[in-house]
Amino acid sequence: MLKSRVEQEKTPMEKRRIHISSKRQITIPSKYYEALGLSNEVDCIYANNMLILTPVRKDNPAFAEQILSDLVKQGYSGQKLLDEFRRISRQVRPAVEKLIEEADALAKKASTNYMDRTDDIFGIDDETEA
Repeated sequence: MLKSRVEQEKTPMEKRRIHISSKRQITIPSKYYEALGLSNEVDCIYANNMLILTPVRKDNPAFAEQILSDLVKQGYSGQKLLDEFRRISRQVRPAVEKLIEEADALAKKASTNYMDRTDDIFGIDDETEA
């Protein structure tokens, strides 16, 4: 059973240590597996020295509706509509992943700049560290 975003935000963070096999494999505890509605794949994200596993969502109806609407407006129908929908749908995920990478890079840069500003505020500089 999937929880709504509001319910997820109210759920306290939970930590569990899990074993990594010699083949770099892990077992996801059944409690988490079921709560997230996982199947045979997860998206694995490496960011800020963390691994984040998220459920794979095969389709996004909002994008599908927008793509279909645009294609119908362009005059596609029948098999040509289906073919063009498939072609464009395959391009959505790489485009979104690129946007996420760019956002991560901007966030990292902003974070680095933030640390520079706090060092200035608290008087930390290279001379006092030496």
